Amino acid sequence: MNRLTRYMLKQQLIMMVFVTLGLLCVIWLSQSLRFVEMIVNRGLSISVFLHLTSLLLPSFLTIILPIALFFVVVFTYNKLIQDRELIVMRSAGLSQWALAKPAIFLAIGVAAVGYFLTLYYLPYSYRQFKELQYTIRNDYSSVLLQEGSFTDIDGLTIYVREVGQDNELMGILVHDARNPNAQSTMMAKNGALVRTDKGPRIVLLDGNRQEVNTTDGTMSILYFDRYAVDIAEDVDDPSLRYLEARERSVGNLLTADPPDIQPQDIRKYRAEGHERLISPLYALGFASLALAVLVSGSFSRRTQHSRLLIAIAMMVGCEAMSIALKNIAAKNPAFIVLMYINVLLPIVGGLYWTFRGPKITLARKDNKGPEDHEEGSRA
Repeated sequence: MNRLTRYMLKQQLIMMVFVTLGLLCVIWLSQSLRFVEMIVNRGLSISVFLHLTSLLLPSFLTIILPIALFFVVVFTYNKLIQDRELIVMRSAGLSQWALAKPAIFLAIGVAAVGYFLTLYYLPYSYRQFKELQYTIRNDYSSVLLQEGSFTDIDGLTIYVREVGQDNELMGILVHDARNPNAQSTMMAKNGALVRTDKGPRIVLLDGNRQEVNTTDGTMSILYFDRYAVDIAEDVDDPSLRYLEARERSVGNLLTADPPDIQPQDIRKYRAEGHERLISPLYALGFASLALAVLVSGSFSRRTQHSRLLIAIAMMVGCEAMSIALKNIAAKNPAFIVLMYINVLLPIVGGLYWTFRGPKITLARKDNKGPEDHEEGSRA
């Protein structure tokens, strides 16, 4: 790698880091708003919240990296054209390969990172995310330990006046409306939340239970020293859940007859498996599109803006087609081959057009400035 290639690669690499971090922060902030409810209603700590949302970052990165690379290549080469640096490089005898090499090297590196994410880290992190989310949503201790608030849980209304040491509950009121024909209200001086094999249970100490007979309207009161109320049914182990497509490995998704995937989900899961193999290649495809538009032709300031718009339109069209084809392939597996064509066509066509190079034409004698004509020839 010569000094010129290192210079161009360094510019693109630095910008790639900043663009990726910027896009990642924007998407992370927008997606993390969905989990604010867990902080407000379930008393989720900031550290757990950050850990939960950070587990989603790999799924964001698989989408962000190819798009960020495209804009980095477009911006970098457009800046080199505007500063006339590429004209000097071509005049010095550099070939199309030498001009495109830094972007291609960076695209290969981004594709390698993408494969690491899609083949290994994405299913691992997303499974951790779903298990943590499942545990938080079924953990009632954080809800019941909120002082001075009424909480509704599956037909139970629970109020706790104060939380003492060792999570002792004081001033407890529980209204059980799970059976509309036999509603009851329990009050106790203190109690505690305990976990059993049948799920979480609140134990009431030194209180009473009031129930109204719906037939004759009479009220019965039962005084007790100890009374237990089951909050919910037994919560299964989160690792025994039915796994979503993102939680599974590519090998499991592409298995001919997977025993742990429901028949109605096989097509959708198989499309997800092929998408995992394809998505990192969009880094090469988008970089090839940018190079084909910016490096293949002559450097003219008059047509530069139109070239940029063409490159962006081609990238957006390719990305839109990838999303549409994945949804269609989830219903009809015959369209899976089109998913591969959609990513291979920009790579093959873009690289061919890039290495084809510009057509050299003789400049006419007119009033146009020297900057409107190519100032070099192909090596």
